[in-house]
Amino acid sequence: MSEPAPPFVYLASQSPRRRELLDQLHIPHRLLPADAGEDVEALEVRIGNESPRAYVRRVTRLKALAARDRLQRRGLSDAPILVGDTTVAVGQDILGKPLDADDARRMLAGLSGRVHRVLTAVAVIRDARLEEALSTSRVRFRVLSADDIDAYVATGEPDGKAGAYAIQGRAAAFVECISGSHSGIVGLPLFETTQLLHRFGIDPD
Repeated sequence: MSEPAPPFVYLASQSPRRRELLDQLHIPHRLLPADAGEDVEALEVRIGNESPRAYVRRVTRLKALAARDRLQRRGLSDAPILVGDTTVAVGQDILGKPLDADDARRMLAGLSGRVHRVLTAVAVIRDARLEEALSTSRVRFRVLSADDIDAYVATGEPDGKAGAYAIQGRAAAFVECISGSHSGIVGLPLFETTQLLHRFGIDPD
């Protein structure tokens, strides 16, 4: 006799964008945010010269394990846990979240007129079972003037965003073309995510 399908998935993320994307597909979910004492950002430290692909997959696995420990520590109902991590890369250079406005300007200037990659790894974990997938998209920005960059940074939108921009916001006007997954660039590739969740018995409503 097969195990009954879980009624929901935990989303171990503070990102409202990921929650909106799950809502878009009517996938029932509950938030599983980090505890106050958890240093999630410590998991995002790059090790040596690891490639962007290896980096984002490793960070996602670490976040999945941390989320599973969090669930067990809190004694919450058992259900699969969904985690994700997004990074922006120019060649082998990883552009994380900007430290300040000047760092955001530096990143945006580096993306101006160039193609960059957006890599989003997703994983679903339940007990000892962990499955993962990776979405890689390519984005070309038009040439940005210093005024373009200053005006965008002044909106505050780059704060907390990998690569210092959000494609679902004002930065959409910078994008000449994309190749890959728009939802993956936003932060949760829906094709890969639904495939993973299906393996754990969760499908869109």
